[in-house]
Amino acid sequence: MSQQPPPPGFGPPPPHYGAPPPYHGAPPPPPPPYPAQPPRYAPPPPRYPAAVPPSHPAPAGPEFIAVDKHNSVVVDASGVAFEVDGVSADFDWPEIRSVHYKASPNGKALMVAVVHADGRLYEAVVDARPREKLAGWFGQLAWALGHYRPMG
Repeated sequence: MSQQPPPPGFGPPPPHYGAPPPYHGAPPPPPPPYPAQPPRYAPPPPRYPAAVPPSHPAPAGPEFIAVDKHNSVVVDASGVAFEVDGVSADFDWPEIRSVHYKASPNGKALMVAVVHADGRLYEAVVDARPREKLAGWFGQLAWALGHYRPMG
């Protein structure tokens, strides 16, 4: 079998084919070595700074307190506080986006919700016994919220 010449237009590869291109100047520095272990990251900072006590006491204002056997809601100059089955949560006014309240579907309890500045929602339900207590709570709660969080 005889070897055929290459087709027209094709010839042997150029001499530099497959060789690295020539350097003009100093070669690039080698890459930095990888660390043996990934870096340790510190825990993220808290989303909200710790509450700083005011230099002067908060002015006296209305307080709202609703309590049953297991739960409570308190609204005062410092903010809103819930206690639900022994677990408490305190919300200072600067970290509260809004406060909502309504009667439960059966009309026997006060339902209060705090919308936190980061969008999370917290709720507490306090039984109103006797049922007439609920109407009084609505008036007191509206007055306290209007004092500390005026509309507008």
